[in-house]
Amino acid sequence: MKKTSLIGGIKENFPSGLVVFLVALPLCLGIALASGAPPLSGVIAGIVGGLVVGFLSNSNISVSGPAAGLTAIVLTAITDLGAFELFLCAGIIAGLIQLVLGFIKAGSISNYFPNNVIEGMLAAIGIIIILKQIPHALGFDKDYEGHESIFDNGLNLNYFTELFGAIHPGAIIVTIVSVVILLAWDKVPALKRMKMLPGALVAVVAGIVLNEIFKMTGSSLAISPQHLVVLPVPQSFDDVKNLITMPDFAGFSNPKVWVVGATIAIVASIETLLCIEASDRLDKQRRITDTNLELKAQGIGNLVSSFIGGLPMTSVVVRSSANANAGATSKVSAIIHGILLLICVLSIPMILNLIPLATLAAVLILVGYKLAKPATFKHFWHLGKFQFIPFVATVIAVVATDLLKGVGIGLAISVFYILQGNMKRAYYLSREKLNDADGINIKLAEEVSFLNKAAIKKTLKNIKPNSNIIIDARGTSYIATDVLEMIQDFANIRAKEEDINVELLGFKTSYKDYETDEDSHVLITHRRAM
Repeated sequence: MKKTSLIGGIKENFPSGLVVFLVALPLCLGIALASGAPPLSGVIAGIVGGLVVGFLSNSNISVSGPAAGLTAIVLTAITDLGAFELFLCAGIIAGLIQLVLGFIKAGSISNYFPNNVIEGMLAAIGIIIILKQIPHALGFDKDYEGHESIFDNGLNLNYFTELFGAIHPGAIIVTIVSVVILLAWDKVPALKRMKMLPGALVAVVAGIVLNEIFKMTGSSLAISPQHLVVLPVPQSFDDVKNLITMPDFAGFSNPKVWVVGATIAIVASIETLLCIEASDRLDKQRRITDTNLELKAQGIGNLVSSFIGGLPMTSVVVRSSANANAGATSKVSAIIHGILLLICVLSIPMILNLIPLATLAAVLILVGYKLAKPATFKHFWHLGKFQFIPFVATVIAVVATDLLKGVGIGLAISVFYILQGNMKRAYYLSREKLNDADGINIKLAEEVSFLNKAAIKKTLKNIKPNSNIIIDARGTSYIATDVLEMIQDFANIRAKEEDINVELLGFKTSYKDYETDEDSHVLITHRRAM
């Protein structure tokens, strides 16, 4: 399999790293504001998420940083503890717990998240991104950046009245121009080839120039400062030191701090594992992330972030999605985004404060559309009700509640369908030792659900290059879509790259056949030449 070195991947991943930087900057600031923490604490977490976690993790697509899902926990904890310095001790505890979770291999639970739930989560995040960015696109910024809940206190009709009453023509013009530029860079072949000049950067520059023209001409279209990026501007090195808050280690003697630390560790770990599974789905090369290593990387990241005054972090779906859509091919992109955050925050905060939020809203709206495009809903509709219903339920639940509750509801519905029709299903895997075998024979059981995905994934991951493998489904009447897609990805992508000879026996012609025709014999859909 082709591997990209850190240096060799800079040119290829700089454009995507730049896009993620532009998306991450206002998110870091907004989440810090919503958490009741110093503004720079969110940026510190973003820098550490890029440089430390990005370097240690082997995920090629995911990007880490402060997470909106932790906002309520952080805000409540800071209020209860009475000082941000004490809260930082909880972040250190959370990092230590995540390290332990990584060493005891707790990351394997991510293998039990079905694909329709993960895809539903991604589609829901796309819808939330669009809904939350429309106000910024129209010049109405009452809600804080990075907030990921739609119905906090029920449906507030006054919000929509205020929204349409506060529309700013200048922001709309900047949004439209930015969208046109982004679409042109995505559709026009000559512009697509200009990889070192990403459309997002051009859109941001255009937004700044337009607004500066509006201000110089005294136009009413000029966008006011509250609709621009707001970053602290240090005047000296002492100002920089004053912006950084160090932990008060006396907090380790406070039982409340330990409870908060454990809570953050559990929530952050679950969100990270969900994002990693989603990021692997977004990876065009279908590479598999070591989730136990990811938990260790997140633990070290949270330790470093908390020691220097940063918020706790997770792997974040919004940033990871933007990274994948911008064409990232390796973790170099996440590292570049961290470097850009560090350089720009220290050297050019005044320039960054000229960026209209409307421009960044345009970038995120297109990211949201790609996650929640109608083709995704159509795809799951054609897979049948056992795939479509959990998918749609996850979408609705995540949008209406939050990420963890929504995924929990979708997972519960998926398990219900599995238990309803497959109480007696089992999975059997017979094979010789992978290290010594000339030929590997994997025989699937009569019923294979997504609960069997972990064992099959582990086996396929351990198969060495130049091997011969037969995957036999001739006695199988049901295979979950998750397992089918994983086997097809292995046969069509990795096997070709590593010269693995694969023969698939007895696979049906349609995913849907496995849900509707359990008594029929299985048909061959693919066979790789030996």
